[in-house]
Amino acid sequence: MKLLRKVADEFGMGVVTEVVDSGDIELIESYADILQVGARNMQNFQMLKALGKSKKPIMLKRGLSATISEWLNAAEYILNEGNEQVIFCERGIRTYETFTRNTFDLSAVAAIKELSHLPIVADPSHGTGRRSMVAPMSRPAIAAGADGLIIEVHPHPEIAKSDGNQSLTPESFDELTKSLSAIANAVGRKI
Repeated sequence: MKLLRKVADEFGMGVVTEVVDSGDIELIESYADILQVGARNMQNFQMLKALGKSKKPIMLKRGLSATISEWLNAAEYILNEGNEQVIFCERGIRTYETFTRNTFDLSAVAAIKELSHLPIVADPSHGTGRRSMVAPMSRPAIAAGADGLIIEVHPHPEIAKSDGNQSLTPESFDELTKSLSAIANAVGRKI
């Protein structure tokens, strides 16, 4: 955790890291800017309640096969404890499809924008698990209303120790960000 904070401070970046146990919240709060609830913990209601007492923003990833209603209800556990800084994260859901890692549900982005006042980010890297699909899914996510994107980038994805198949190179990431500005402008938004 100290290393994450040190690197983030050195490069002017924020730290978002996952909490997997309620007992770790205080430690993680001391280093992270945003606490993340992973897909497998979206229905860990005791942990959600404990995170509701935190003063830090909470990124709530959608559960592996959670409905939009279940996801919204999970956020209520955090909100009811006083933390109104909840950020939804659409990262795909598990379906019968095997070509992609998950089924990236763009309709969930628009649904959250309609049903909630809270921000939502989209994670096309985990949502598809395929580098070739990250850019094509990022663009409509912005058009659908995503307030941000989580995109994995690695200088050499072919040797990455984790998630190389879904990581863009810095060059392809740069190209993507340029195209996203044009899409945002086309739908009356700014990046």
